[in-house]
Formats: sequence, structure tokens, C-alpha cells
Amino acid sequence: MAYTFSTPLPMGFVAPDFELTEVVSGETMTLNELKSDLATVILFICNHCPYVRHINSGIAKLAKEYQSKGVVFIAISANDADVFPDDGPEFLKQQALNNGFNFPYLYDSTQQVAKAYKAACTPDFYLFDGQLALQYHGRMDAASHKNNEINDGKDIRNALEKVIKGQPIVEPQTPGSGCNIKWKAGVSPF
Repeated sequence: MAYTFSTPLPMGFVAPDFELTEVVSGETMTLNELKSDLATVILFICNHCPYVRHINSGIAKLAKEYQSKGVVFIAISANDADVFPDDGPEFLKQQALNNGFNFPYLYDSTQQVAKAYKAACTPDFYLFDGQLALQYHGRMDAASHKNNEINDGKDIRNALEKVIKGQPIVEPQTPGSGCNIKWKAGVSPF
């Protein structure tokens, strides 16, 4: 597992629509059906990554808090489950249930959505405004299984508060980092 940083994207990048299967319900869902008119957080995560495992409970807490303010959270896993079976839909479902994820957790079996978002690592957070224009792209906070930082969601929380209030985000954005997306053989990430 190569330690990887998120791919820089320009602010204003428009969220590509998608149609993916939700791992708990088995339903097909699209971004246009799920998005919020206020703010939508799309996060690329997976089950086996130690960087994600370290913040699973923080993700659940963050989502619960901000859903009550009108923010939609959508998790996507795009890892090759043939090579990394722990990232297959049945294990993603257990991850969602075990961690109290009360938001859609989608599986990108073709990896086309990950490519469209230029996703490179897990975890990686994308915050879009009501028009699905990118306002923040980076980490949740400084916490990692390799340090003693508190998993408080500081970076994404600051960005969420600005978007909710209609204010510009002027703070520097720290890229997401963690395990690289596990691309299928022959699939070029970008």
C-alpha cells in the first residue's frame, strides 16, 4: 500500500454525476438524487485502509452532526475487490453497519467514478456547495493511526461551516492522504 496524497483539483470543479449501488440496501443511487441544495460531502474510503479505519467513528459522528444542518454525506469505495476482497461490497456493508454510517455507501466496481473525481487515496474528502461546485478537497483533520492527533474533523468542519454560511474558504487546504486507490490491472487512473 503506497502512501498517496489526493490529486489537486481546481475550486469550482463540478461534481460528476454517477449511478452506483449502495452496499447496505442494494439500491442504485445517483448523485442528482442524493445531493443537497446546501452542501454535499463525497468521501472516498474503503474497508481495509488503516488510515480510514482510524477515523471511521469520526466520520460517523461528523455526518450525524452535519446531516441535521442539511448536509448530505456520500461515501464511495472504488478499490479492486478481486485483489483486495476486504473492500468488496459485503465487507463494505459490514463496515457501514459496524461504524454506524447513516449515509449512502456506494461501490464503484468499474472505477469510472473514482477516475472522474480524480480520486487517488483513501480517505479523501470533497465538499461541494448547493450547485455541486467544489469548495474543499482534502483531509478530515490531522489524525492518523501513525500520530496522536485528535480525530476532531477540524479541517472539514471549518470548510463546512463556511459553506453553510455562504462564506468563501480562505484557509489553505491540506490534501487528503492515505492508502492509494487499488486500481484494476489495465485501468489508468487518470
